[in-house]
Amino acid sequence: MSQAPFSSLAEFRACLDAMPALDADARRAAEDHNAQLTKPPGALGRLEELAIWYAGWRGTATPTVENAQVVVFAGNHGVAARGVSAFPAEVTAQMVMNFEHGGAAINQICKSVGATLDVVALDLETPTADFTQGPAITEQAFVQALQTGWQSVAQATDLLVVGEMGIANTTAAAAIAHAVLGGTPADWVGRGTGVTDAGLALKATVVGEGLAANPESAQDGLTALRCLGGRELAAMAGAIAAARSRRIPVILDGFICSAAALALHKATPGGLDHCVAGHLSQEGAHGKILQELDKAPILSLGLRLGEASGGAMAIAILKGALACHSGMATFAQAGVSEA
Repeated sequence: MSQAPFSSLAEFRACLDAMPALDADARRAAEDHNAQLTKPPGALGRLEELAIWYAGWRGTATPTVENAQVVVFAGNHGVAARGVSAFPAEVTAQMVMNFEHGGAAINQICKSVGATLDVVALDLETPTADFTQGPAITEQAFVQALQTGWQSVAQATDLLVVGEMGIANTTAAAAIAHAVLGGTPADWVGRGTGVTDAGLALKATVVGEGLAANPESAQDGLTALRCLGGRELAAMAGAIAAARSRRIPVILDGFICSAAALALHKATPGGLDHCVAGHLSQEGAHGKILQELDKAPILSLGLRLGEASGGAMAIAILKGALACHSGMATFAQAGVSEA
């Protein structure tokens, strides 16, 4: 795991502006290879697009995924005290223990798709400030969370999925989306862990109060992430940026992960070109964020669990796409006549 090359928010912004692009030669070679495989052109649909996308970022025409890494970041939110979640704040730490003991859904999914799982808890004993009263975290704490995320990406990783655990973080994600993309608070809030109608209305009120208390969040994605988000959202953004610096493809998870990624999208043009959307979650506003990001989801299974579950499930699809792309015979190799 590499040390983060920044120690301030200004330096992080400079890192984002200096990120590498994909390997255009490798992408062209992958396209040429795909055209020679024993199938009608385009017959594997989006699987072909995914394989070529991955090849371009990994710099080889016929790649495979050998070291998929899933990282779940956990953080606690001061705004949880407003009653915006159906679960109490102590569930965050309890679920971290469940991850570490192998008992959560994400543990089972990672086993099934051959991915390693790392769990990173960020100062659970110190929740962020209630963002309806001012910024959730200081700039220093924000940079530290970005650094933690950056440094969580393992050296051998060739595919990254990031996820989260944090009671009240759907409210934080809704507040970020509202600040960055506009609309009304009601456009962005969802039922999250299963709040009632009254709870949903409360979430909308809290989101509106958050932007009113942090009006600067409407001007800049990273500012919105700091003022309205949480440590685990910032860490996801840091990990996604670290992956880009090393041309590691990323599969985005659901609503909360996409809200964190939205900050990077707004910070630099093309900042998420190394990412695909793993799934469309049941949180209604997730699709609106994906439209803004111009990301079509790989899966749509009605998930709303978080903890990287949807993104991790999509690893299987990408691995299947690459198995076909890199393992199929060409027409010449198979002695099959072309059209």
